Amino acid sequence: MSGKKILFINPLHTDVFDEEFRTQFERFKSPDTVVDVVSFAPEQGPIHLEYNCYEAMVIPELIRTVKKAEENGYDAAIIGCFYDPALRACREVAEKMVVTAPAEAALHIATTLGESFSIIVGQQKWIPEMKENVHKYGFSHKLASFKPLGLGVHDFQKDHEETKRRIRNAAREAIENDGADVIVLGCTAEFGFFETLQAELGVPVIDASLSPFKYAEFLVELKQKLAWTHSKKVGYQSPPVKEVEEFNLFNPVLN
Repeated sequence: MSGKKILFINPLHTDVFDEEFRTQFERFKSPDTVVDVVSFAPEQGPIHLEYNCYEAMVIPELIRTVKKAEENGYDAAIIGCFYDPALRACREVAEKMVVTAPAEAALHIATTLGESFSIIVGQQKWIPEMKENVHKYGFSHKLASFKPLGLGVHDFQKDHEETKRRIRNAAREAIENDGADVIVLGCTAEFGFFETLQAELGVPVIDASLSPFKYAEFLVELKQKLAWTHSKKVGYQSPPVKEVEEFNLFNPVLN
């Protein structure tokens, strides 16, 4: 089987997490996988996507980055935010490349591994859009609860013991009171905690950056071995090449 070339796109205008993501992926990747991590230019946009308007601001660059990744020969691209911004749009512009994102991947894995899941998030503000995604992906009946920690995206890695304490307490409450038997960490910046917490809690703890990475490997293998990939017949149909050229959608960035 051919190797897998995967791009993880951290859709923030900061590279503060890039090296940690890269190290984590190298640890858990399959031997034949090559993985790269990119983020957007510093000081030119939001460094977190905790607000929906910030999310909207990065979508054009995100779509262009996905388009460029396919031109550069990647087998898969991962949209590295648990909101799964522009996932459908990115699948439209990628004519052959696999595209996935954290919530989609984590929820599919969680609902395979257990009966119900709880999502541990940073802020109450994040829950409405994430709840919409749970419903959109068809997993509302499997959702036990959301648990906010009172932490922003850039708070998770400041004090690891405090972050673990908050996640642990929220997860135990979800398991004991809400009936969850799988815990999903609902932010890609919650990396580095799942193994310790999983051992303590005795249930699967799904990391929001590793889950789409392993899911991308799986989807690429399905495509390479079985020719199963995103259907271009209906919802993921790519826009007409003539219109893309007429609208000059990608040339300003790609040339």
